[in-house]
Amino acid sequence: MCLWGTQLSWIWKSISFGWTVSPVCLYPILLRLWNDMAVVTLHCVTEECIDFRNVLKSQMPTQLNGNDQTVTSFTSYCLSPISALLSLTVSDAVKVRMDEGALLECEANPEVLTSDTMDQFRTFQMCERLLHSPTKLGSQLLYQIPAQNQIILIERYYEFDSVFAREVLGKKLSKGTKKDLDDISCKTGITLKSCRRQFDNFKRVFKVVEELKGPLVENIQRHFLLSDTLARDYAAIVFFANSRFETGKRKLQYLSFQDFAFCAGQLISYWTIGAMDSMMEDMDVDLEKEFLNELKDLKVLVNDKDMMDQHKILVCAALRGKIKVYKLMEVNFKNLSRALVNLASKLTHTKDVRDLFIDLVEKFIEPCRYDRWTVAEITLFLTHYTNAAHCLGTFRHQMIWDRYMGVIKSCILQMYHE
Repeated sequence: MCLWGTQLSWIWKSISFGWTVSPVCLYPILLRLWNDMAVVTLHCVTEECIDFRNVLKSQMPTQLNGNDQTVTSFTSYCLSPISALLSLTVSDAVKVRMDEGALLECEANPEVLTSDTMDQFRTFQMCERLLHSPTKLGSQLLYQIPAQNQIILIERYYEFDSVFAREVLGKKLSKGTKKDLDDISCKTGITLKSCRRQFDNFKRVFKVVEELKGPLVENIQRHFLLSDTLARDYAAIVFFANSRFETGKRKLQYLSFQDFAFCAGQLISYWTIGAMDSMMEDMDVDLEKEFLNELKDLKVLVNDKDMMDQHKILVCAALRGKIKVYKLMEVNFKNLSRALVNLASKLTHTKDVRDLFIDLVEKFIEPCRYDRWTVAEITLFLTHYTNAAHCLGTFRHQMIWDRYMGVIKSCILQMYHE
């Protein structure tokens, strides 16, 4: 039986008499000492010195459980990992571990399990501040965590729920939005504790990389040591928070975070300042104003009647017999063309930039969905619609056209849900 009041004397007495000490009882005692950075050196029967802190560190793997279930289990051995450390209380986490069969599997009693769980929570709380600046985690000496485990710990800490990110996407990362986390928690079913962590992570990353020079994704990876996939998701969040795109309208509710993140990647890659000059300031955060101004030149495609008629003839000739909605496309060609071109010409205004996605849905996607276009048919139409402009002899803005339509086509195809 472990008596916490006589930790050291109990260990020494047990070893000196040659008793066999159960790991279930021994490890929690040593772990408390280890959390205080104490190295307990014990002499075994063979008179060999053992640094138990190193023994524990070498034998206890870091165990991490999914999103919002981060736990650095270098304070646990023989016991199953804690579930949902970042979203549960100690008592709830103990109950989860009991339900997972930790007591039977490790022959531990509830007191030991509770103590171990509390140790893990305390250890995580002490090292959490380092996760706010992940680059410091590798240089500190207080918590000896293997490099690979550091990577996993950081990744899990900065992971987020897509449904939560969808709720705050495009909103200002301020105290006002943070006040709404109670409602978001109720709506999504994500605990308030987890919502706060995810929001604080979004805000932290935004503040660090907002004004940095260089590629946005690379800046996030360099300062927060995240994987490429997660860094790109954070880049989308930063980009939307900076440009404040409208994402909350009812007609946009069917779109997921992944849909918007894909579109953000396209905009960052082709419409920002950095898309043309990799050494510009704020390269991946701000859309290139010169490019947006040049989009007004595309208006000629719908203002010049002869050019529009010629454009229609070329597109219809390319699609005849290839799509089932050919007749509908032929009748609605001018409306669809005006929708795409007028959208481009309005992007010089901040409000119209913010309404980019709602305009795409209302003026192009919804009409196509009403006429039951398939994704394959939209793909063919947009491809030939883009290419046909190169065959118009008096059209002189091919480079701007391709840069614009390349992104618009990709975003429409991502946003078009049959």
